[in-house]
Amino acid sequence: MKKSLVLAGGVLLFASFMQFTGCKEKENAADTIKVGILHSLTGTMAISEKPVRDSELLAIKEINEAGGILGKKIKIIEEDGASDPEIFAKKAEKLLSEDQVVTVFGCWTSASRKAVKPVFEEHFGLLWYPVQYEGMEASPNIMYM
Repeated sequence: MKKSLVLAGGVLLFASFMQFTGCKEKENAADTIKVGILHSLTGTMAISEKPVRDSELLAIKEINEAGGILGKKIKIIEEDGASDPEIFAKKAEKLLSEDQVVTVFGCWTSASRKAVKPVFEEHFGLLWYPVQYEGMEASPNIMYM
C-alpha cells in the first residue's frame, strides 16, 4: 500500500514538474479518439444534465486510465447546449463538422434530440441519447438508451 502511494506521489510530482517547466509532449491526433459531449451546462436543464455529463466524464477518465481504447486515449470535446434546442443543433454541427468527433454523448430533452437528429443524419454521426424517450422515432444515427 505504501509503495503504491509513493509511486503515485512520484508520478504526480514528475507530471507537475514537466508541466511547470513546459516540457509537455505534443498531443498526437493519431494517438487520440475525439468524442463529443453535448449537454446543458447552463439554463433550465443544467441541473438535470450535469450529473449525466459528470458520469460520462468519469467513465472516459477510467477508460483512459486503463489504457484507452485500442491503446488510444479519448479526447473530450465538450459543448454547452444551453437548454436551447437551436443551440444544441448548432453545437452538434460544430462537433461533427469542425471538431470531427467520432461520436457524441448528449441531449436530455426530446426537443434537443429532435433538433440534432437531422444534423447527425446529414453527417452520418452517432448520438448516444442517455434517457428514456416517448418512442415513435427511429434513426440509425441515434442510440436510444
